[in-house]
Amino acid sequence: MAPIPAPSDRSAPPLEPVGRTGLRDRMTVPVLAFGGILMAVMQTVVVPLLPDLPRLTGSSAGTVSWMVTATLLSGAVLTPVLGRAGDMYGKRRVLVIALALMTAGSLMCALSSDIGVLITARALQGAAAAVVPLSISILRDELPPERTGSAVAFMSSTVGIGAALGLPLAALVIQYVDWHAMFWLTSALGALGLFLAWWAVRESPERSPGRFDVLGALGLAAGLASLLLAVSEGGQWGWGSPRIVGLFGGSVVILALWCVQQLRAEHPLVDLRLAARPRVALPHLTALLVGFGFYANSLVTAQLVQAPKATGYGLGLSIVGSGLCLLPGGVIMLLFSPLSARISTARGPRVTLALGAAVLALGYAVRIADSHHLWMIIVGASIVATGTTLAYSALPTLILRAVPAGQTASANGVNVLMRTIGQATCSAAVAAVLVRHTSLVDGASVPTLHGYLLAFAMAGTVALVACAAALTIPGDNAPDGDARRLRRRTAPAHEEALEGA
Repeated sequence: MAPIPAPSDRSAPPLEPVGRTGLRDRMTVPVLAFGGILMAVMQTVVVPLLPDLPRLTGSSAGTVSWMVTATLLSGAVLTPVLGRAGDMYGKRRVLVIALALMTAGSLMCALSSDIGVLITARALQGAAAAVVPLSISILRDELPPERTGSAVAFMSSTVGIGAALGLPLAALVIQYVDWHAMFWLTSALGALGLFLAWWAVRESPERSPGRFDVLGALGLAAGLASLLLAVSEGGQWGWGSPRIVGLFGGSVVILALWCVQQLRAEHPLVDLRLAARPRVALPHLTALLVGFGFYANSLVTAQLVQAPKATGYGLGLSIVGSGLCLLPGGVIMLLFSPLSARISTARGPRVTLALGAAVLALGYAVRIADSHHLWMIIVGASIVATGTTLAYSALPTLILRAVPAGQTASANGVNVLMRTIGQATCSAAVAAVLVRHTSLVDGASVPTLHGYLLAFAMAGTVALVACAAALTIPGDNAPDGDARRLRRRTAPAHEEALEGA
């Protein structure tokens, strides 16, 4: 690939006033948020289908589980890769590509019942995981600093909003119509999101020069695929099995060689020297811990309320009812994102992140105190959603303040990757806990309440560790790049020329 010229070699971006008021400009934030919600909906709609898919596709339960695993793996690999591509070739361009792949995958699911096609389609949909970090970077480039905080907080909350909407939506569709109708619906929504992004989102003028690091992308893909496949399938294949041990060992070797290659590369896929700085490394670590901490709530709540009443703790709710239990959390994430931005403005995103992790731990304390009554389950889950909103809204702001403007998409992509690894690790850990704590109810093996409470305690403990890690992040004053960006967008042309000289 030809080298990308430095930003100074390009024509200067339009010197428009910061407060643009055209319809397209007013629609930028809502359109990007719609894309984030769609991404989360696409990831969750398949969950209610999993118990019936072996019958519907004529395949085994283990094969069907790859409809989730494929999306996880491709999303983890493509998020940092597409983030780097966005920094180099244009964030809007790569955002449109990611939305197009997501929509194409949904259309393939609507047209087929073949499990191989369905797994391939779900892997394509994993590209949508890059939508949120790309959108956050676009917001930084396009909005004035006084609006960036609230917009980024709202964008971050779309992940939880979409997940809370996707589960009951899919359950309702599946309960009353053919399951393919769900994917026709998501295909139509994806096409709408794709058109709106093409129409409303401006191409960012920021570019990172250099060649795309193909070798680095392949190395990262191989290392992450080995690691996440081992974490995801360890419970089914056996943690001590040769396949799992080999995958873990292979991931360590591959990622170690990848780090060496990245340090030597002239234009690396991930700037490891920048990522090793405490202001970047600690938010990444905290993202992993928060991803672990929040995900247990989504994993456990639906199972717990659907458990039969004969267990002594289960409520026997339907799939639709269990999805509706998580819906208030999505509404809370929508309402609390402006509060997160205000706290970050007043106290700094580091404080917001630590507060969010502490609220997460409080939510799990409520879940441990009472998981018998539906209203208390909803209250506890909603508190966890509140903490997630605060934490996830603060993380991108910390990253944006710590990295140069030309690396925002790739750095946020790595941060989202760390959340994904945390979620995958949480899924494996919760599954391991529940498998070890089961009892027979009406001839079937179901998790005990003690197992669920242990899972809550584990997630709450990790949330407290995340709180401690957040408090160690160095001061989060905005770097010089933000001030220069604002001056460039408002200064007269002759001042821009002098600055370039």
